[in-house]
Amino acid sequence: MANTGRLLGHHALLTGTGGGIGLAVLAAYLAEGAICTAIDLADTPGEAIEALLKAHRSQLDYVAADVADAACVRAVIAKATEKRGPISRLFNNAAIFDLAPVTEASVESFDRVFGVNVKGMFFTMQAVLRQMIEHDVKGAIVNVASQAGRRGEPLVAHYCASKAAVISYTQSAGLAMAPHGIRVNAIAPGITDTPMWRTVDQLYAQSMGLPVGEPTQRFIGAVPMGRMGQPHDLAGAAVFLASDDAAFITCQTLNVDGGTVMS
Repeated sequence: MANTGRLLGHHALLTGTGGGIGLAVLAAYLAEGAICTAIDLADTPGEAIEALLKAHRSQLDYVAADVADAACVRAVIAKATEKRGPISRLFNNAAIFDLAPVTEASVESFDRVFGVNVKGMFFTMQAVLRQMIEHDVKGAIVNVASQAGRRGEPLVAHYCASKAAVISYTQSAGLAMAPHGIRVNAIAPGITDTPMWRTVDQLYAQSMGLPVGEPTQRFIGAVPMGRMGQPHDLAGAAVFLASDDAAFITCQTLNVDGGTVMS
């Protein structure tokens, strides 16, 4: 992907940047000229973010925060705005996964999954939107949904429902923010080769009595393009939706899944 400075001058907040899609998009936003505040749960940045910090020291700050803690996120956003100026782009990516049959899916699992995937997503978006309006910023939000949010699945009811909520909140927020010149869109990845997916594969294998790796091969068999997505496959869509190239696009969820879902 050619870097053309499409995000030059923008302050972007990104969540869930420790690896996988979040890390790939962080690197892409930096390459496109954005000033970035990267959030992840780890107290200290991992090696990959350390490398980005060294390469883009004037552009990048790392903050440890739990997006499920709305007060913590509001404080991070206030401090980042004070240091780097108003946030004009949000890549809202932090998420967790869990798996259980519908009859066994627990309250504890529900609270964990919805706490991060829905509560964390929504209240991070809300806090950023409030400061965009306060500073009269014509911004852009990119939430991360999933192909799982397009349908139900028997073993991952909580996760599917949480990602369906991301799609719905994206539509509602996009409609609400259109008069302010703020765009709200989402990306729905398919199966993607990330640290989270390796956990997903292991949970499916355990639940289905299969060897580790076999669930992944079965899922790949349903992808028309015949392979897993890679984190960099999502970065182009994330840059596009955050850039002025998508100036007339809002309330949409873009499938980036090798053709698995058509809409």
